[in-house]
Amino acid sequence: MEVSYFPGCTLKQTARNFEISAISSCKLLGLDLTELSRWNCCGTVYSLSTDDSMHHLAPIRNLIRVQEDGFKEVVTLCSMCYNTLKQANELMKKEPDRLKKMNDFMYREEDYIPDVEVYHLVTYIKERLGYEKVRELVKQPLTGLKVAVYYGCLLLRPDSIKLDDRENPMIMEDLLTALGAEIIDYPFSNECCGSYHTLGQKEIVLNRTNKLITEARRDGADVLVLSCPECDFNLDHRQKDTLEKYPNFQTMPVLYFTQLLNIALGGNLEDCGFELNYIDPLPVLREKGIIK
Repeated sequence: MEVSYFPGCTLKQTARNFEISAISSCKLLGLDLTELSRWNCCGTVYSLSTDDSMHHLAPIRNLIRVQEDGFKEVVTLCSMCYNTLKQANELMKKEPDRLKKMNDFMYREEDYIPDVEVYHLVTYIKERLGYEKVRELVKQPLTGLKVAVYYGCLLLRPDSIKLDDRENPMIMEDLLTALGAEIIDYPFSNECCGSYHTLGQKEIVLNRTNKLITEARRDGADVLVLSCPECDFNLDHRQKDTLEKYPNFQTMPVLYFTQLLNIALGGNLEDCGFELNYIDPLPVLREKGIIK
């Protein structure tokens, strides 16, 4: 099944392990992620100003590209790309006057008709394949691996675009359960990682990383699993700085859900991109007998 795919910027740079593991695992699921023939940055942050149209140009232009390629659906991986594209799309559906203004401004483009649907990959798998189908395709169950699932902010807020219940999300847990993983009760799954404070107020992020990883370890997790490149940077790559500030801090591997999906479906290890994970997950995966 061919699926239109919007990668976004980070998946071509620091989050390449997210993209390559997603493409590989989707092939094993029978999904062919077809990258948009042309795309630009999603806009990064959805504008909260009611009179701000300029910040909606970038996501809507990408949805025009989906139309140009002949698709009615587009799948994203990055939480921020999903949030930005989805919110802008919902706005165009609700406000025809705003849509007209956008189309008039981008007069060199074809008009956007807001009937494209924006999906996050985990939702697409649930709705198009179902967990039973995923379970049937598992070649290497994640038996014995205790997983803390972390959603962060952008997959669950606002209500108009959330993937699941804001306070008790289970969509990623259900997918990982189908892969054979043991899901732990992790009460911080929907808390913020510190986001862009990592640039100007790093201490805030180090505090959050210490709290979130320490709680996951206390709850019995072997690994933390997520779907956001920025959360991954703060919770994985910032562990070195966190250890320097908090000497008693214990590190933990942080993985994209697609990396575990690829392993469970029998994908090649090199298609997981584990060399880009700051905290090496291979020792834990070997200890559990999931990989050799």
